[in-house]
Amino acid sequence: MNDLHRIIDANLNRASEGLRVLEDIARFTLNHSSLSERIKVQRHHLRAAISSIKLDQTQLLSARDTQHDVGTLIQTPSESSRKQGTSDIASAASKRAQEALRSIEESAKGLGCFAAEFESIRYALYDIERDLLLLLHKGIPDWPLCILVIDELCLHKSIEEVLQDIARAGAPCIQIREKSMAGKEFLEHATKLTTLAHNHGLSVIINDRVDIALACNADGVHLGQDDLPIDTARTLLGQSKYIGKSCSTIEQLREAFAQGADYCGLGPIFPSTTKVKLNLLGVDLLNEVMRDECLKDRPMLAISGININTIDQVVATGFPGVAVSSAVCSAEDPYEACKLILDKLLSRESCGV
Repeated sequence: MNDLHRIIDANLNRASEGLRVLEDIARFTLNHSSLSERIKVQRHHLRAAISSIKLDQTQLLSARDTQHDVGTLIQTPSESSRKQGTSDIASAASKRAQEALRSIEESAKGLGCFAAEFESIRYALYDIERDLLLLLHKGIPDWPLCILVIDELCLHKSIEEVLQDIARAGAPCIQIREKSMAGKEFLEHATKLTTLAHNHGLSVIINDRVDIALACNADGVHLGQDDLPIDTARTLLGQSKYIGKSCSTIEQLREAFAQGADYCGLGPIFPSTTKVKLNLLGVDLLNEVMRDECLKDRPMLAISGININTIDQVVATGFPGVAVSSAVCSAEDPYEACKLILDKLLSRESCGV
């Protein structure tokens, strides 16, 4: 029995198992297609790299001797505990795969084989580990309600007072949207509101401007169809920030999620009081999305014309969330308006919608 063959066989299993755990987390926990694909590619690269060192399955199986493996009875307390849930599982699987790949790499060198491919996979896994753990840390944007706060729409209270009312009503997220503000003014405005919102426990998304989102330490950015591509925004923002995308078709939704969007806005659903919008989609599209097995559990917000008079139609579809603006910002009592809409959205859980 060749001891190096035995080491490679054991660590090939470890690396493959670790990569599979990571892929399942990316696929089933995060619903992240691009990250799932990156991990799957490395699994296939690993198999190809083993073939490249002229070791076939028969040689590896012949070297396997589980019965006499002294390591099977050695365990540490950390092996039987994953107190932090999925993050701990992902971290352990990453380390397991990385260490196994290093062992394969050294053993391949001992056989006089070219080992650079194993090193390449290990380096790719370092980046995958970083991206996966950052995604798990920030969590899925599970927002039933997001308020688009626009200064000129705050008719009865200051925008700061409206923001405080939003937080008091229990909404989890705001989007700061100021199309007409110049960069310097927008940065000052967004920084002030982001600080206030974070102090009240709200997530903050900046409309369109990746640079402003970075500068004011917002939680993410929301992009339109003509804004920066998602991959470019991701390069600038990193994995710890949310990226949303405005969509108006099922095809655009699929494309956005495939490109790595954390959530999507879908609309326009109803006529809006803030802006003239053609080609209204209505609730039929929401129903169609909710019948799509690949989309129905994704984080999404229905957009445009949603208020206390139209919210019931959206709730009836089971759509996961909505974004509103004037319905709250322009209300005489933003707190009450926000709470009424949020209560409608949350009531569907108790009703099984």
